[in-house]
Amino acid sequence: MDRKNINRNNYNSNLLKILIALTVVICVVLVAVAVMLSDKPDKAEENSDKEITEKADEEKKSENDNATEEQPPQEDAEVIIEEKPEEPDEASVDTSAWNLVLANPWNKLPEDFTVELSDIGGGHMVDSRIVDDLNQMMSDLARAGHSAFICSSFRTNTKQTTLYNNEVNEYLAMGYSEEEAAVEAGKWVAVPGTSEHQTGLAVDIMSNYYLKLDKGQEDTEEQKWLMENSWKYGFVLRYPNDKSHITGIYYEPWHYRYVGKDAAKEMFERDVCFEEYLLG
Repeated sequence: MDRKNINRNNYNSNLLKILIALTVVICVVLVAVAVMLSDKPDKAEENSDKEITEKADEEKKSENDNATEEQPPQEDAEVIIEEKPEEPDEASVDTSAWNLVLANPWNKLPEDFTVELSDIGGGHMVDSRIVDDLNQMMSDLARAGHSAFICSSFRTNTKQTTLYNNEVNEYLAMGYSEEEAAVEAGKWVAVPGTSEHQTGLAVDIMSNYYLKLDKGQEDTEEQKWLMENSWKYGFVLRYPNDKSHITGIYYEPWHYRYVGKDAAKEMFERDVCFEEYLLG
C-alpha cells in the first residue's frame, strides 16, 4: 500500500472517531436536559406546597382579626334593611338563656355584660361553657379528613371599636359621608357592643386550603362539612347568604355561633337564622 492510501485511511479513521465522540457528547447533553426538565415540575410543586404550608402556619400564629368581617361588599350581596324587623308580642323561646343572648345591629349587649373565658390555644379565648363542644367539633372535622383553624374568637370592646373605626375610615377614604360610612361599615364590622365576638360564643373558622375570608370559603370542603354538621355540636352558621335582610350582616360562610344543641338542631331542620328562631 502506498503512502497516499495510508494517509487517506488514517484520515478516515480519525474522522470516524471524531464523529463518534460528538455523538456521545450530544447524547449526554440530551439526557442531562431531559433529566432537568423532568425535575422542574416536582421542584415547582415542592416550592408551591412549601409556600402554602408557610402561609398557613403564619396565619395560625396570628389572630387574623383584621381580616374578619372586613370584606368589601360583594356584587351579589343581599340588600340590608336598616330598620329593626317587627317583633311578635311575645318571644317563643327563653331569650334570657346565656346561650341565646342576641347581639345584632338592633340589640346591643348590656353595659355590664361579662363572660368567663377559657384559652383554647393560638391566642384565642371563648366562653368556658362552649369549649368542650367546640373542641369536639374541630376534632371531628379533622378526623373526617379536613383541615381548618380558628382565626378569630372573643374580642374586647376596645378591639371591636378599633376594627369598626378602621372600616369606617376606609369608606370615608372612598368618598362616603360620615353617616354613610358608618352605615356601610356596620354591615361588615359590627358596631361595638353589637358584635357576637364580644359574647365569647362566636368563632371564625378558616380552611387551610383557602386563606381568605370571602365568599370562596363556602366552596371549601371544610365549610361544607361545618355547614352540614356544626348543629350537632350546638353551632350554627350565623349569617346565611339568604338571611342578610334579617340579620343585618352580609353573608359570612366562616362565622359560627354557639346556641346550644337543641336550638341548633331546630334551626338546622327549619332552615332559619338566629333572629327567626328567637322570634318564632
